Amino acid sequence: MLESISSPYRARHNSASLAQEAISNREQVVNDQDQTHLQDSKLLISLVIPAYNETAIIERNLKLLCRYLTSIESVYDWELIIVNDGSSDDTGIRAELFAQSRSNVLVVHHLTNLGLGQALKSGFNQCQGDYIVTLDLDLSYSPEYIECLLSRARDTGAKVVVASPYMKGGKVSNVPWLRRMLSIWANRFLSFTAKRSLTTLTGMVRAYDRKFLQGINLKSAGMDINPEVIHKARILNARIEEIPAHLNWQVQKSKKLKRKSSMKILKHTWAIIFSGFLIRPVMFFLIPSLMFFVLSLYASAWALIHCWTNYQQMARVIPFPDPTEAVAKAFSQAPHTFVIGGMSLMLAIQLFSLGILALQSKSYFEEIFYLGSAIYRSSQKEN
Repeated sequence: MLESISSPYRARHNSASLAQEAISNREQVVNDQDQTHLQDSKLLISLVIPAYNETAIIERNLKLLCRYLTSIESVYDWELIIVNDGSSDDTGIRAELFAQSRSNVLVVHHLTNLGLGQALKSGFNQCQGDYIVTLDLDLSYSPEYIECLLSRARDTGAKVVVASPYMKGGKVSNVPWLRRMLSIWANRFLSFTAKRSLTTLTGMVRAYDRKFLQGINLKSAGMDINPEVIHKARILNARIEEIPAHLNWQVQKSKKLKRKSSMKILKHTWAIIFSGFLIRPVMFFLIPSLMFFVLSLYASAWALIHCWTNYQQMARVIPFPDPTEAVAKAFSQAPHTFVIGGMSLMLAIQLFSLGILALQSKSYFEEIFYLGSAIYRSSQKEN
């Protein structure tokens, strides 16, 4: 009797155990699938590195970069795209030798030096990642900023994230005085034209949303590509973020690694001024217009004072004298006040008119660019 009671109990107990084991196995399978999904869903980042005559530093710094990128592989998959921009030394050969043993490193070659902008665009065209990060090969910004840029982009949904040494918390070290002053004032100038929305517009160390970046048409072939991206991103109302960063040229103090900067100061200065004009052209006309208008008021005030003084002197001799005679006498005494007042007023009016036309042209450009970008994105979705 006890046997007949205990047998069904053991059967039920065994069934419950089997069911529990099945549930546990199923949960383990689900967990394994989730883990596999998480691994498969890792973001792919594309790192674009322009290189021009970098023989002295290319091997060492590429190894440092790859070592860092390997350390974040638990979070990101990565590919490295090196653009040899027509180097006249062994940069291209050394880059190819470095890429031979790495399947996720690609080298793009330009036959001649086409400039930073064209090098970046060539790199952008090869990118497959969710995000694109651009970095200087001299590692004047530490590789650790790659993850900082990506984290800000993911947390905020920003399309562009800029590493800024000029915002609060940023720092600049070991940069030659002249180069540092030029960079500071160039960015202050561009920040003013951009209504102080950013502190650094010329910096190249950035993270981009790949689909967004490849969806805008970039024209610049030189260093002005960096302000151009910011300008066009603002037209499209894209979110742009900055993170504080440390710009450090310490590595270049080593005699073994020391090299010349490829930046041509006069050419770069002109590019900055032109970029500022494109961002806010009305400023280049309205500010001089206001200055000439103030000058015309000053000169005209002195002309009126001379006219009134002569009129009062004439009124002591002749009751109700002809005002035009007072003006003629004042002109003979101080013709420069009339000439300067009249010419500066004409210049003020002309510059103000040009400013209005520039504002109108900028508005048309922004509207056409916005419409063209929307059409392009729509066609990409359909394909």
